[in-house]
Amino acid sequence: MGRSPDNRLKAAIKMIRSDTHADIGSDHGLMLYSMLKSGRIDRGIAVEDKQQPFQNSVKTLSGLNAEVRFGDGLAAIKSGEANSLSICGMGGSHMRDLLLRFPDRIPPQLILQPNNRLAVIRQWAFESGFHLVEEVNTAGSRIFTVFNFRRAIDNHCVDPAYANLDRQASFEFGPWNLRRREPEFIRQLADEKRYWEQFSQLEPKQKKRLGMIRAILDDA
Repeated sequence: MGRSPDNRLKAAIKMIRSDTHADIGSDHGLMLYSMLKSGRIDRGIAVEDKQQPFQNSVKTLSGLNAEVRFGDGLAAIKSGEANSLSICGMGGSHMRDLLLRFPDRIPPQLILQPNNRLAVIRQWAFESGFHLVEEVNTAGSRIFTVFNFRRAIDNHCVDPAYANLDRQASFEFGPWNLRRREPEFIRQLADEKRYWEQFSQLEPKQKKRLGMIRAILDDA
């Protein structure tokens, strides 16, 4: 196999060590292939709802301890069948809707890489009892964020990642980003602040976002 996982998939792979891992929207099956070959997982389940990606994964994973299923997201996964699950490269709202359909089939560890609407995913996890143990921003011309969630043992325990932080700002910009305040993150916020400030009028949502950015930068 000539292709190798890109930066976002490599970041996701580093978060996973599991007996059985399920990957929804596997495309070419590169993520499962890499984890099976390196011993990070013992068994893989790839799920695809489109014929060509399904065939791609069948070809890539041939001869390995993996099963490729044709189905719609978690509908193709049985409850308790996997220890961990990943969904990478989808829109945040679509990803959340897949998870909402079958909450009882979500395994204890969940690796998500949404292409947009990251706040939707953070808020879903917070309200669904999944703690954000790690969020990694990839390097490259386009930055992707990879989330590592784990189901809370105590459903009444608030995610400690959000402790003592503004809740809405944490959903929008990431609690770990706000805690680490890495130079690249601060630079991006400063760039966005300058962008919004060039307009004489903003929509209420845009004005609210600018206010959150200013508050974060004032504390930096």
